[in-house]
Amino acid sequence: MTAQERLGLVRRELKELFIERDELVDGALAAVLAKQHMLMLGPPGTAKSMLAKEVCRRIGGTVYFEWLLTKFTTPEEIFGPVSLPALEQGRYERVTAGKLPEAEVAFLDEVFKANSAILNALLTVLNERQYHQGSSVRTVPLESLLAASNEMPEEDELGALYDRFLLRYTVGYIDKDHRFARLLKLEDESPAQVTVLTPADLDALQAAAARVTIPDEIVEDIIAIRRELGTGGVIASDRRYRQALSVLKAAALLDGRDRVTPRDLAWLENILWSDPEQHAQVVKAVSKIATGHEEEAMRLLAQAQEISAYAHRAWPDIDARNRAIIEADTKLDHIQNRLEAMHEAGLRRQRDSSRIRDMLSQLGSLRDGLISTKN
Repeated sequence: MTAQERLGLVRRELKELFIERDELVDGALAAVLAKQHMLMLGPPGTAKSMLAKEVCRRIGGTVYFEWLLTKFTTPEEIFGPVSLPALEQGRYERVTAGKLPEAEVAFLDEVFKANSAILNALLTVLNERQYHQGSSVRTVPLESLLAASNEMPEEDELGALYDRFLLRYTVGYIDKDHRFARLLKLEDESPAQVTVLTPADLDALQAAAARVTIPDEIVEDIIAIRRELGTGGVIASDRRYRQALSVLKAAALLDGRDRVTPRDLAWLENILWSDPEQHAQVVKAVSKIATGHEEEAMRLLAQAQEISAYAHRAWPDIDARNRAIIEADTKLDHIQNRLEAMHEAGLRRQRDSSRIRDMLSQLGSLRDGLISTKN
C-alpha cells in the first residue's frame, strides 16, 4: 500500500469516527502535511481534544507531546525541569526529555491559558522552531502543533500566540438530528484496528505536498481575494498569505492531485480571518473569486430579463413591436457574448462554471421567445 493510499484510509476512518467534523479532520491532516499549526475554537464537549489526539495517534513513530494548560501551569511542565548538574556549572538549562522541545507532533489543550513565563518560549518554538536552552539556541523537531481553546484570547500579549496558528476553526455542537442520533449510538471505545502513517509515509507525503504546483491563475485569484478583503477591512499579514500556499498544496495532495485548483481556495476561509465575526466576509470574498464571475453574470441575466419584458410589452402596431424585438435581440446577443466569454474563461481556469452555463440556457430561451413573437 502506498503512502497516499494509507493517507486516504486514515482520512476516511477519522471522518467515520468524528461525526460532522469532516472539515476539522481535513484541516488537521493538512496542517501536518504542510508543517503548520492548527487551532480549534469552541465550547467544551465538541470533541476538539479527542479529534486532535486521534489525529496524532495516526502518525506512528513520531515523538508526541500533549498537555492541558491552566493558569497554574509552570514552564517545567512544558519545557522540562531545570538541570541541577548544569546549574552547578553555572548554566541555566532544562532537561527537555519527554517535553515539548523534543516533540515532532504536539497537542496543547486550552492553549490560551499559557502565562507569560511559558508564552515567550512557546512563540519561538512555534514560529522559528527554536528553543533557547540557556545561552544557546537549539532547533526543535516540531513539525505541527494542534491546539484547542474554549474561548478567544482576551489579553493583548496572547495575540502573537494566536497569530502563530495558520489554520483556525470554530467548532460547534452537532447540528443535524440524524447525525446526532449516530453520535448517541457510537461505541465508547476507540477502534482497536486503525490505519497509521509510518515515518516514511509522512516524509513521502510531506515531500509530495511540497512538489504540488500552484498555477499562475491561482496566484492571481489570491491577489484578487486579498484586494476584495482589504476593501472590507479584513487584513491578513503577508506572512499568512505566504504560508497559506503550503496548505493549498497539502489540500490538493489530500485529494490525490499534484496541482492546486480553484476548489482549494476554499481553504483560505479558515486562514484569513482573525476574528470569528470576519469568517462570513472571508467566505463571501473567496466564493466570489473562486467560482467565477457569477455575481456579474446574474446581473447580466437580470438585465436580459428586463430587456425581454420591455420588448413583450403592448405596442401600438406591429412595426413598433418588431423594431423593439430587433433592438432587444441585439442587446441580448451582446449579453450572450459576454456570458459565453465568462463561461470559457471559467473553463480555462478550471472553475465551476455550471451556473453560468445555466444562465446561458435561460438567455437562449429568452431569445427564442423574442423570435417566436416577431412577424
